[in-house]
Amino acid sequence: MRSRFAILVLFSLLPVFSFGQQRSDAPAAQAGQRGRGARGPAQRPPSAPTPRYPDGHPMLSAPPGKLGYWDAGTGSIFGKNGNNLPTNLDISEVPFMAWSRALYEVRRAEQSKSDPHARCLPPGGPRQFHTPYGLLIYEIPEAKRVLILSGGGPHIWRIVYTDGRPHPPADQLDPGFLGHSVGHWEGDTLVIDTVGFNEKFWMTRFGLPHTEALHLIERISRPDYNTLKYEVTIDDPKTYTRPWSGGHIINWHPDEDFPEYFCQDNNRDAEHLVGQ
Repeated sequence: MRSRFAILVLFSLLPVFSFGQQRSDAPAAQAGQRGRGARGPAQRPPSAPTPRYPDGHPMLSAPPGKLGYWDAGTGSIFGKNGNNLPTNLDISEVPFMAWSRALYEVRRAEQSKSDPHARCLPPGGPRQFHTPYGLLIYEIPEAKRVLILSGGGPHIWRIVYTDGRPHPPADQLDPGFLGHSVGHWEGDTLVIDTVGFNEKFWMTRFGLPHTEALHLIERISRPDYNTLKYEVTIDDPKTYTRPWSGGHIINWHPDEDFPEYFCQDNNRDAEHLVGQ
């Protein structure tokens, strides 16, 4: 309860910490975007430039006085269609081990009936970036933190430490859905290194598997006002024969506040939910 209270206090101070130092680069008029997790790219007008902090590095949230959120749920880390990156592997090229390929195929054939996320458990790893109902990324430079908030599922937040700390020793990590994340900026790209995952979530909605050996390197950039580029390198030597990478584009949903959606309140057809 004490840590939850501290996080809520931190959220309440976001305007004091961050917005007071942000530059209010107003976006151009935007229309035609699809909201709250609709699939497929939408036609959009030319974007305004990337908003930036006074020191020049990109702002991944809305500028002061503006509303909006990232319209997650429109991409995948494999496959080349839609908002996916053209450099992605096809699913047939993902370097599964024999057991992990078999498990993925079973989960896919069962149409995700055992998906933990459908039971309101958090979306860990890359799934946080393709879960519908919005995504917010707030940097708090004074606190040396980045907060990643998910609108879908159980409405979670993730803390990325940018104060230069290392990960705890492996024997001191408490495996969780979101892991332990540290980050730094490389030019205009936020690089996040995460370890310490449990095995209680799927990395994609169709059941991409992993083990507690999972190590992620995520690269997040904002090439223009309307566009977030998400890339991830997956290194799990117990699940895949080599590290591999993928990513997708996430569109900005303008002029609306972050949607309030709680999985526990919106499982309205639970009687037809089958599986474990």
